[in-house]
Amino acid sequence: MEAVSGTAERRGEAAAGLPLNLGGPLSRRSTLLLPALVYLGVRALGVVVLTVFAAVHDTSLWSRLTAWDGEWYLKIAAHGYDLGPIPDAFDVPNPFTSRAFFPAYPFLIRVLTPPFGATAAALIISLVAGLCAAYGLARLGRIVRGGSRRAGHILVALFAATPMSIALSMAYTEALFCALAVWTLVALLERRWELAGVCCLAAGLVRSTALALIIAVAVAAVTALVRRTDGVRPLAALALAPAGLFGYLWWTGLRVHPGAGLAEQLSTWSDLEWQGWLTRFDGGLSTAQFVAEVLTGSNTAMSVLTVGVIAGALAGFVVLVRQRREAVLAVYAAGVMFLCLASSSLMHAKPRFLLPAFTLLVPVAIALAKRRTATVVQVCSAVALLSAWFGAYALTVWEYAV
Repeated sequence: MEAVSGTAERRGEAAAGLPLNLGGPLSRRSTLLLPALVYLGVRALGVVVLTVFAAVHDTSLWSRLTAWDGEWYLKIAAHGYDLGPIPDAFDVPNPFTSRAFFPAYPFLIRVLTPPFGATAAALIISLVAGLCAAYGLARLGRIVRGGSRRAGHILVALFAATPMSIALSMAYTEALFCALAVWTLVALLERRWELAGVCCLAAGLVRSTALALIIAVAVAAVTALVRRTDGVRPLAALALAPAGLFGYLWWTGLRVHPGAGLAEQLSTWSDLEWQGWLTRFDGGLSTAQFVAEVLTGSNTAMSVLTVGVIAGALAGFVVLVRQRREAVLAVYAAGVMFLCLASSSLMHAKPRFLLPAFTLLVPVAIALAKRRTATVVQVCSAVALLSAWFGAYALTVWEYAV
């Protein structure tokens, strides 16, 4: 049966204009390296364009790649969380502001600092994590219903060229989180419950967005338990998945409010987000107000582009649901979008916050995989160029944090 499906896939790729894999050593090696080459090619374009913009605006590439959150992560890696009282969004000195940043990324930076230096270590981690995400996406695009090896490679290109994908090349956590998230989803689809639990646990130590991943794991595991398809193995994923995120939230609360109850300790991180960045759950009210203001009176390109990204994400979700693809893909995307759009976080950072919602790109990748190679190259090239400009503009022309 596997041989028959492989033959069908090769025929489909040939019909679409993709050269057949002849099975020789060079072909196999090229196939193995293709996700990395596609990802690195698109990301290299983004960095090159950013380099040009940085020169035009009299700043350095390194300062842009380590700006804003990157500075926080580098300081935490060097000195730990005890950075002293730092003025928060209310201009009140707060010794706990740094604890709003999750620990896994600065820990890895600290481990790799001796051989490489802190800044290089941060960027190397993002590079390696991005490559891991690329191979996970290539696999995801192949194993979903209607997917193929070709669709997987297109999915890698689209992911590397999403709006604000420049963050994947920065001292930010997006690349690391996306790598863990995509391999969690791959493990769920392949019913490798222990791997899904471990990857989700680790993701919970990287970003609060892991809550969306935890929900996806829970839905998949409970469904498997009800259907009795894998015995009690899904329980391993259920037990492991929330441990990272809620463990860090509890630890943060314990450090800030040692004598408080469990509920107050778990909510401490949210309090720090509000105090430091005026970010809190408001049911989407702030996002709705922002969109209304931009559509009726904004004269800044960044605002208009941000609204465009939000609209594109919502449209992509509708397509994902209407195509009735694997439920775990829609559940995860819905979670990421809800956490992003239902908060009062920096509005112009929302394109970056939507980066982990890469499952929205699956229908696009599968549809493109049925087109001729020339069409695929043209579409992916255009998207990559627009993404490169968007990232460079956001980091050099736009003066506020993203």
